[in-house]
Amino acid sequence: MSEPPGATVTLPEAPTATEAPKALTAQRVLPLRRPGRWIATAVVLILVAQFVHGLVTNPFYQWDRWSYWFLRPTILDGLLITLEVAAYSAVLGLIGGILLALARLSRSPVLRAVSWTYVWAFRSIPLIVVLIFLYNFSALYKTLSVGIPFGPAFFSFDESKLATDMVVAVVGLSLNEAAYAAEVVRGGILSVDQGQHEAAAALGLPKGYQFRRIVFPQALRSIIPNYVNQLIGLIKGTSLVFYVSLLDLFGSAQTMGSTYPGDIVPLLLVVTVWYLILTSVVSVIQFYVERYYARGATRSLPPTPLQKLRTGLTDLRARIRREAAV
Repeated sequence: MSEPPGATVTLPEAPTATEAPKALTAQRVLPLRRPGRWIATAVVLILVAQFVHGLVTNPFYQWDRWSYWFLRPTILDGLLITLEVAAYSAVLGLIGGILLALARLSRSPVLRAVSWTYVWAFRSIPLIVVLIFLYNFSALYKTLSVGIPFGPAFFSFDESKLATDMVVAVVGLSLNEAAYAAEVVRGGILSVDQGQHEAAAALGLPKGYQFRRIVFPQALRSIIPNYVNQLIGLIKGTSLVFYVSLLDLFGSAQTMGSTYPGDIVPLLLVVTVWYLILTSVVSVIQFYVERYYARGATRSLPPTPLQKLRTGLTDLRARIRREAAV
């Protein structure tokens, strides 16, 4: 609506310096309240607090005896045997798994059939059966010989002298681990894009070089998480070597438990804590290995736990300052 000539027009007053922040504050968007999340968090914290309280205050756990046994030489000797068996079996199992996976992916029907049969057999037979069978292998074959197939032998040796408890444990775990590692490696190789194989072949690179420098490094991004799960299972599976007379960590605790029946629970807790430590160390190594092989595949590397903690503290301080400013 137009004003008559000569009329005075009154403009709205601009907000003063003190009123401007109030206007902006009044327009601040509040986050959506989620009471269900807070209730669930409170319930979980209460349950965790009750569990920790019962774990600490229950005299049945005998934490004084746990601290006595935790670093005893007997336990540490068993821990060393567990590490040796796990290390040897992991390396041999991975090498065997790579060979089986390559045989499964080869064009030879014989190699594919043998690899498939091996994987099928050892994934079907329980590990404890494999270990006990190898432990009594000398009953089936007292001597082993090397020579011409179906012909004369060059030399022979006593199997019972060669197959010590450590050898039986490592061989049994390695044979079992190779069957599972073969499927992990095969799945990782198949996850590599077919264009990578075609590009490597177009460059005229030898097959061995293609696998070592192009295919396998890319397959590792898929192999590592799955194989680490197998490795953790292998560490826990070493507890079965007690049944072939090898005193590993679990076997040492079992032996001490039979000598000191009143300390069975503390000894089991000692074994539990050591296994937790070993698997945690493996998980940390897995994170950094995955982070290393993620270079070039992601725009930015995943943050380390220390970086996550630092970012979280920075965000928390910034949030506190915003709340205080309101």
